[in-house]
Amino acid sequence: MFKDFFNRNSKKKKYVTVQDSKQNEVPEGIMTKCPNCKKIMYTKELTENLNVCFNCDHHIQLSAYGRIEAIADNGTFEEFDKGMTSANPLNFPGYEEKVEKDQEKTGLNEAIVTGTAELNGIKFGIGVMDPRFRMGSMGSVVGEKICRIVDHCTEERLPFVLFTASGGARMQEGIISLMQMAKTSVSLEKHSDAGLLFISYMTHPTTGGVSASFASVGDINLAEPKALIGFAGRRVIEQTINEKLPDDFQTAEFLLEHGQLDKVVHRSEMKKTLATLFDMHREVKK
Repeated sequence: MFKDFFNRNSKKKKYVTVQDSKQNEVPEGIMTKCPNCKKIMYTKELTENLNVCFNCDHHIQLSAYGRIEAIADNGTFEEFDKGMTSANPLNFPGYEEKVEKDQEKTGLNEAIVTGTAELNGIKFGIGVMDPRFRMGSMGSVVGEKICRIVDHCTEERLPFVLFTASGGARMQEGIISLMQMAKTSVSLEKHSDAGLLFISYMTHPTTGGVSASFASVGDINLAEPKALIGFAGRRVIEQTINEKLPDDFQTAEFLLEHGQLDKVVHRSEMKKTLATLFDMHREVKK
């Protein structure tokens, strides 16, 4: 009896070993880390807050479709030229593969989404650049899509709002990408000559050829807080002029202070601000 008792207790218990990688594993997409303060938040709650950090108020990048959904009346967005994709006019090595990779990653065909929508019943044209696709760089397709939606707005007498987020002209397309600076500016000039409203809404980052062309010629120029806005990089400018630049140089707040913006708008006020501006500039049919 006693022998059986000791034999039972001497048997080794079996435990399931859990690897450290399994213990710390969180399903992808459930949590998001703020790139500014590093706070980890539930992605669902962050999305409901328009991707604005609860802790430090940092404006995390918002996808093109996410921004449109946050602005437009439900079910009113109609996308234009969705299937338009980039070619490789200069036969730049690896360019086609990089474009295909970004298409798989983002679900977009290019770095901008364009179309028409309504806000409080007012119809308008919209373009939203998405920095997840080739850093929002401007190539032939981006320029063409902007021109097409602007020309449509001119014909239909619609206001137009363009959200910019870009690293500049797309180097893989060379002079063709640079040509888009002039091309888009011509379409916007025609829109302006028709007496129609163009709102440029700059988000982080808006740099290079985009900042030097259509992003800076709005009838009203808005920007999100702390957005980086400029043409050349900070270090390039400092090395050129041999001077130390202010810490807030090329931020939205710096541009507002120096008269290059009309207003810095928190993302929570984005829809309300646009609705007010559209209503103020609404055409009255006689």
